[in-house]
Amino acid sequence: MGVLVVGGTGIDTVVPVAGLPVLGADSARPTGPIHDDVSHTGTCVALALHTLGVPVAVADTIGNDDAGRRVAAAFAEWGIPLHTAVSPAGTRRAVNLMAPDGRRLSIYDGRDVPGFRLPPSLYEPLLGQFGHVHLTIMDFGRHLLPELRALNLTISTDLHDWDGTNPHQLDFALGADLVFVSAVQLAGGAAERILTEGVATRVLVTDGARGATLHTRDGAVHQPAADPGAPVTDTNGAGDAFAAAFLAAWLAGDGDEECLRDAAIAGAFACTRPVGAGCFIDRSELARRR
Repeated sequence: MGVLVVGGTGIDTVVPVAGLPVLGADSARPTGPIHDDVSHTGTCVALALHTLGVPVAVADTIGNDDAGRRVAAAFAEWGIPLHTAVSPAGTRRAVNLMAPDGRRLSIYDGRDVPGFRLPPSLYEPLLGQFGHVHLTIMDFGRHLLPELRALNLTISTDLHDWDGTNPHQLDFALGADLVFVSAVQLAGGAAERILTEGVATRVLVTDGARGATLHTRDGAVHQPAADPGAPVTDTNGAGDAFAAAFLAAWLAGDGDEECLRDAAIAGAFACTRPVGAGCFIDRSELARRR
């Protein structure tokens, strides 16, 4: 089964720093070269699925600007279909401060235009080609939820550092079948709330080196983090790799134990390489590490 990823492309400016938080009077010297990468969550989920051999396409907005042209060129090079509308605010950007231990502080520019909607002519022709939609938490994505549910498509989403109450993520939390969320700010009982009030059958709470916990209506199962096999250098894309590997196994009909195992391996693997096409695990390496 193929996956349509909606939203979540852009450019990351990666700044290596000596540590987090960054301390200094009025300036701080990077510890390595500053570089721009085609990234963001939708890009990374699509790349991770593609590397695992899952058919995938992306629908999103990019600007009529140099950054947008770079995004389009990267997807063409990777062989991942990218269907775009022009964003009136330009291509999304973010600045990621990266510490030597792999920790990250992401600063998003928030350039999306309030009230903007993804044109139906962009995504509707694609819905019949895919059985599953991974919906990133762009504001225009929430308005697709009723249409996707009416078509009986399964939906996944990643709430990232949701605190359990912020209304921006709530529609996604309650409208998706598979929900991924970081433990970093998550309030107690939030996973149970999603299962009680929403349609989700599985909520995956990721907690970095402490592993991840799968919540279902039958209870919770903890999955320890996998051995990355090399030093952790970059945690960008690790959560996306985890989500993509779980999703790939789930769509293939694997059980929860197998899905969790694959997700943990893929997430750990991604931490050992700079974010990009080379940081996501393929099927042969995944099988070798099981």
